[in-house]
Amino acid sequence: MKVLVAVKRVIDYNVKIRVRADGSGIETNNVKMSMNPFDEIAIEETIRLKEAGKVDEIVAVSMGAQQCQETLRTAFAMGADRGIHVLTESTLEPLAVSKLLRAIVQEENPDLVILGKQAIDDDSNQCAQILAGLLGWGQGTFASKLDFIGRKVEVTREVDGGLETLWLALPAVISTDLRLNEPRYASLPNIMKAKKKTIHQKKPEDYGVDISPRLETLKVETPPTRATGIKVANAAELAIKLRDEAGVI
Repeated sequence: MKVLVAVKRVIDYNVKIRVRADGSGIETNNVKMSMNPFDEIAIEETIRLKEAGKVDEIVAVSMGAQQCQETLRTAFAMGADRGIHVLTESTLEPLAVSKLLRAIVQEENPDLVILGKQAIDDDSNQCAQILAGLLGWGQGTFASKLDFIGRKVEVTREVDGGLETLWLALPAVISTDLRLNEPRYASLPNIMKAKKKTIHQKKPEDYGVDISPRLETLKVETPPTRATGIKVANAAELAIKLRDEAGVI
């Protein structure tokens, strides 16, 4: 079984986000970047399936600037077999990413596509759903557990009311949630081996996909500083402040 996994290069989750002085977007110069945490979970789950003898090949895909190859090397160090890099300096919206992934799926013909449920930079949570719709495949989002039996996969997914179980026939699209697994750290030997693995570089034009943005960012602002909280002596004083000062009751 071949599995396709998408990995995105984002600002590291430990870094404090700063807005550019002109308000045009988020500052990324001289900022630490890393693989999107949900995509790390997707890679880890695919590697575990390969170690269990259920997956034969893992193909990692990343889209963006030349530096995205570093993210692919991280995926290689974790256990991915080869990579595809779609080179573009443009900011890709979820629809464009999904169309590019559809073209790659049609070219690679994988049995399964696993994505992180969302990227921590835009929090869109759209690509898996759009891709499944474009392909006409079954989908299991927010997966917290996967079990494979033959050509079917049992997906336990987290919903507002608890857990929901779905049975999907392959091929299918799955997006991963936090509780699916704990990603491993890449070992030094695997980091060295990752430098020799193959990355095929493509461009959006190679797939005939229009990546023109459909949204325009007018301005990005830092959220206002949160006001300092206060302590109240009792419930009666709290009620008075909520009524007279906050005006919520």
